[in-house]
Amino acid sequence: MEWVHYINNHNEIRLNILIIENEIYLAQSISARLLELEHNCDICISIDEDNKDIDYDIVLLSTNINGQDFSSVIKKYENAIILLMVSYVSNHTVSMPLDLGAMDYLIKPFMIDDLIKKIDHYVDYKIQKQKLDTYEKYLSSTFQKTKITFETDETEFPLFVFSNSQKDSDNFAFKYAFKNKLLLDFLIVSDKKMPQSLDVQENSLMYIKGFESLKDENKNLLFELIKDKNVIIQNNKGIEITGYKTY
Repeated sequence: MEWVHYINNHNEIRLNILIIENEIYLAQSISARLLELEHNCDICISIDEDNKDIDYDIVLLSTNINGQDFSSVIKKYENAIILLMVSYVSNHTVSMPLDLGAMDYLIKPFMIDDLIKKIDHYVDYKIQKQKLDTYEKYLSSTFQKTKITFETDETEFPLFVFSNSQKDSDNFAFKYAFKNKLLLDFLIVSDKKMPQSLDVQENSLMYIKGFESLKDENKNLLFELIKDKNVIIQNNKGIEITGYKTY
């Protein structure tokens, strides 16, 4: 499924949902609610009944059905969002299925609205993950011809990056953040848009652009803001910066 097309609007796309549950009333109640949201639902009372060749987006799996091997279902729908419905928590009903690839569980009895919220939550997660994967592929393709090398263990921040090419500066920031598993944040500064503070978390890296255009007083303000912070500043005009490391 192209999850990016599902944008928190149940009528935007119809999800294919499989319910494997031997409590018929519960299965029918869930199905009725999901049908109201215009999704497609199939019900099986056991794993053996799952014989349709459908690429399900969501699998709601009861792990309290006696004598069933859930591993085959989880493997079959490894690309789907698998939510467990359990009467009690044990290694067999929860721990093992989660280890195999199921994403979460609900303990019976539960409100069907709580189930819908979990479905929405994990669909949103899939959307964001797919977007991130797409962005990473795009950036890798964009920068693959630009060779950047650096000694990550010796990098000291804040760091000014000088290059004749804006693309090379961007490449450095992206690759440094990716290699060191840091969240990359952007900030474009100008004399009209100067921040009064910078909140840069320990696991983050801020990439600042627009430094060259600042008046001296705002350059000095920025110097104060970036002290001892994980910050890379684009300096494509090669302005000499006293007291700061330049790459």
